[in-house]
Amino acid sequence: MRDATGPEFIEAIARGLDVITAFGVSGQSLSLSELSTATGLARPTVRRILLTLAELGYVRAEGGSYSLTARVLDLGMAYVSASNLWEIARPHLTELSRATGESCSLAELDGSDIVYVARVAVPKLVALSVSIGTRFPAAATSLGKVLLAALDRETLEQVLAEPSRSPVVPAWHPDAAELAESLREVRAAGWALTDQQLAPAIRSVAAPVRDGSGRVVAAVNVNAHAAETSVETLVGEHLPKLLTTAAAISADWARWESRPLAEVVR
Repeated sequence: MRDATGPEFIEAIARGLDVITAFGVSGQSLSLSELSTATGLARPTVRRILLTLAELGYVRAEGGSYSLTARVLDLGMAYVSASNLWEIARPHLTELSRATGESCSLAELDGSDIVYVARVAVPKLVALSVSIGTRFPAAATSLGKVLLAALDRETLEQVLAEPSRSPVVPAWHPDAAELAESLREVRAAGWALTDQQLAPAIRSVAAPVRDGSGRVVAAVNVNAHAAETSVETLVGEHLPKLLTTAAAISADWARWESRPLAEVVR
């Protein structure tokens, strides 16, 4: 059962999204029983949802199992197209990756997780697989620290109270006082560093991306493998380039927001 749902809450839509989400968490191809277990929904309910999703083209049935189709990407692309953040960030991330020789990403906050919305990767040692749509617990990432540090106290408490939907269990488990001190340091510095707090061998540095009003809307980072890139290199050489990139993306985002809207001809 769901808590705190209002009178206009449409349970059927929520259940359909639960089924779609279960594929990403549990695996690429799942049986009816596995989806029922993953979502906590009754088998008849899951079956009706799957039949509906199959008719709409979002799911295919294969020998008693079900898998998502590429059409599901349309749901994510609707967001990407609406925000235009990927198109704005892409050339800047490409240049930052070229200048640092490292992978670079852009992420937004979703509950207590970060979600990657843009990324330019280089073929290097990989400790965790990351792609657009990947989510990690925010507090253990440089991107997340930047985004959490921008929140007011009340909003921060609400966000941190939400359970993570990432399958990754971070290496760093701060108590409230330790996290508060870490976020104070981020606010004072204007950027964030993590050194193997999400997982062994992963270190990164991140900076905020702001809109025209100065509000933090995303974060951009440079991430590296600890065996290849020292903290000194990350902060001393890559951070200045990262800050320049964050400012450039912010400026382009502000210009895009202030663009004149096309007049609708009736």
